Amino acid sequence: MPQAKRSRVNPIDALVLTRERIQEVLDDAVERGRMTRDDATQLLSELVRRGTAPAAGLLREVDRARRAAGLGASFPIEGYDDLTAAQVAERLDDLSVAQLRQVHDHERRNANRKSVLTAVERKLP
Repeated sequence: MPQAKRSRVNPIDALVLTRERIQEVLDDAVERGRMTRDDATQLLSELVRRGTAPAAGLLREVDRARRAAGLGASFPIEGYDDLTAAQVAERLDDLSVAQLRQVHDHERRNANRKSVLTAVERKLP
């Protein structure tokens, strides 16, 4: 039971910062010579990953359940256009070959992110 209590978010302890605001602060630190650009980029990536990981896992489970129940949208990954490349790559494991091709075609026609296209191509036979 104590584990469940620790996973709850206390609104008083919650802090919301936009990615853009964090980027501004890190850019300022780089300009002042307090950190390198590579360190700033790595820190921002890690903060975003940690902040979105719980939601990404939940969305993955919801997508899996919807597909299993036959309730999914016509596109294999719900909310696709709002996902980062890393989030898309995490969701490819559960897709059929036809769905992978559908994602590949959509990505090529729209955002054309090389990392997504490469991840899909690795999954295709």
